[in-house]
Parts: sequence; C-alpha cells; structure tokens
Amino acid sequence: MNEKDFAELAAGAALHALSAEDERRYRRALAEHPEWAAQDDTDTDTAALLADGATPVAPPAGIRAALLAQIAQTPQSDASEPTSASEPAGPADESPASGVASPGPARRWTRLAFALAACLALLVGVGIGAVALNDQLNRPASVVALQEIESAGDAQKATVELDDGATATAHWSGSVGKAVLVTDGLPEAADGKTYELWFVRGEDPIAAGVFDVDGGEATALLEGEMQAGDAIAVTVEQEGGSPSGLPTTDPVIVIPTA
Repeated sequence: MNEKDFAELAAGAALHALSAEDERRYRRALAEHPEWAAQDDTDTDTAALLADGATPVAPPAGIRAALLAQIAQTPQSDASEPTSASEPAGPADESPASGVASPGPARRWTRLAFALAACLALLVGVGIGAVALNDQLNRPASVVALQEIESAGDAQKATVELDDGATATAHWSGSVGKAVLVTDGLPEAADGKTYELWFVRGEDPIAAGVFDVDGGEATALLEGEMQAGDAIAVTVEQEGGSPSGLPTTDPVIVIPTA
C-alpha cells in the first residue's frame, strides 16, 4: 500500500465507513508505517470538528439513488490496466484469459465508490451541502448542455421577442454541436398540445423534440446535432409531437442563426 491509498482509507476510518477488510488493511498499514499516523490524526480531528459545528440533517429522499446512478455510469478501468509499482500483482491476480477478473480493478472500483459515498456521508453528517449535491446530481440534460455551450469559445446566441412580449433565446456552439432554447413569458400549450422544436435546414424542417413550459419559462435541448446555418423554430403540435415528422402549424418562434 502506498501513502495515497492509505490517505483514502484514513478518510473512511475517520467517518467510520470502512468495510471489515479495509479496516484490517488500514490498521496493518498504520502499524507498518507509524510515520503516516499524522494523516490519521488530521482526518479524525477534522471529522470531529465538522460534526461538532453543525446539526445533522436528513438527506433528500432521492439522493442515494442519484449517487448510485452516478457511480454505475462511471467508466471503470480495464482489467488489463497495470497496477502501480508500489502494489505489484500477487499470486491472486489472474490474466483475463483465465476467466477470473484481476482484483486490481475491483480495488480501484471500491475506492471510487467509497470516495463518493464518503463525500456524501460527510456532507450529510455536518448538515451542509446535501441539497446542493442533490441538485448537481439531478441537473436536467438541457441545463448541462446550456452550461457546455456557454463555456465554449465559439458560443453564440440570438433572441427574438414575440408579439405578446415573450422572449425566446437560442444558444448554440459549433464545437459542442448542440443548441438550447430558453424562453421567458411563453404561455403554456393548450390541453392535448405541446411545443415542438425544429432545425430548419434550408427548406427542410427536422424534428428536434418537444418541450413543456412551466410558469412561462422553459429550457429545452434540441435533439440531434445542429449544423451551421440552421434556423431554430417552434410549432404547436398535438401531445407527443407531430405524428408525420413534419410541422402541422405555422411556427410561433423562428430564430435565424446565420
């Protein structure tokens, strides 16, 4: 075990979150490397100080499921990835051809899952950040895409004002290849109706998804990749979108991007 691995386990020990096996590894390493004891003392004192300074709060109901979903979606290292020089492969390591997975990736997966779980436990334990973390894990794809666009060096936007005073702003980036429509003051569609997005490429409308309005506001990610010169349009269609894949009404919003 190297010092970095020990530091990861020290954080878990301070939070009383280690498995029995990791607890044994941690205690054994601490005995073998007394010079690392300062890390143990620092983590223990920090956890105690934070816990004493705030009232614990219960986490939002969906935060555990959201965290596990993020863990499940995180790409894992391939079994062929070499172990570090400080942790040479032992007899238990098997080649992929043997059909038995090497424990190296399993250990790395355990550390990743622990690191995320430990961060969550610390946030909830000290009574801060749980709501912010829940919001971060559950951000809509349209909000994530808008942030990607706004962070791009070639980010562009265009705004139109409708007759009723509502505004619609298209945000796009060629390097990101996405477009997002943001509306303000747009009335909700009538019962059984929905707003449908379109890329207008030359004279061809290309369906790009449907969206709903909440309190006059909407942030909608257009499905598909935007191309240079596309206009962005919105029509009112039956719920679920136009069954033919073509607009059935005149557009209520048209935003040129060229």
